[in-house]
Amino acid sequence: MAKLTKNQKKALAIVDVAKEYSLTDAAELLKKATFTKFDSSVDIDVRLGVDPRKADQMVRGVSSLPHGIGKTVRVLVLCTPDKEAEAKAAGADHVGLDDYISKIEGGWTDIDVIITMPAIMAKVGRLGKVLGPRGLMPNPKSGTVTTDVATAVTEVKAGKIDFKVDKTGIIHTSIGKVSFTSDKIAENAMELINVISKLKPSSSKGTYFKSITLTSTMGPGIKIDKNSIPGI
Repeated sequence: MAKLTKNQKKALAIVDVAKEYSLTDAAELLKKATFTKFDSSVDIDVRLGVDPRKADQMVRGVSSLPHGIGKTVRVLVLCTPDKEAEAKAAGADHVGLDDYISKIEGGWTDIDVIITMPAIMAKVGRLGKVLGPRGLMPNPKSGTVTTDVATAVTEVKAGKIDFKVDKTGIIHTSIGKVSFTSDKIAENAMELINVISKLKPSSSKGTYFKSITLTSTMGPGIKIDKNSIPGI
């Protein structure tokens, strides 16, 4: 068994890992139980009662977090020349087409989100082996394949996130930073949970939300009492 560090012991003195807390209390505890010297990410793990192996139970969507995720999102727009100016004006970090496709084929992936157009997908499709494993492949369902690239860039920069249930039935994503107020952390979590709730597959039977856990980088997992969240 690994030996606990001093900071881990301090965190576990604050958080009872066996207890379930209200979302508000969990957000407050998370801030108190984080002792990193950097601004830790706040992550949420939502275990769902779905079978991701079945196509009709795949849960995937987007959520526009009201307070963003607390970091600069690097956006690449792959588009036709007539869309380049509006993509740059909307705040895209990189804009182009063939030159960036060549860079990606060479292994360059120094970006967080790629936005492209339906007409470009034939070219982007061949990048699947590079982009797929990194979660960077544009997808119409996440709004990253669109003719309105300017709006897509604006939304991503403002805090729009793309999430998908993994093969174990868990949605794991970042929803902010520990430097956020506890209210902002709770509000971001609530927005994501509400979106996930609306995406419940009709073929999913039994309990949809199995468990919800809030955590920070190197911090203990804080279990959320589902009864403290209205509407799920």
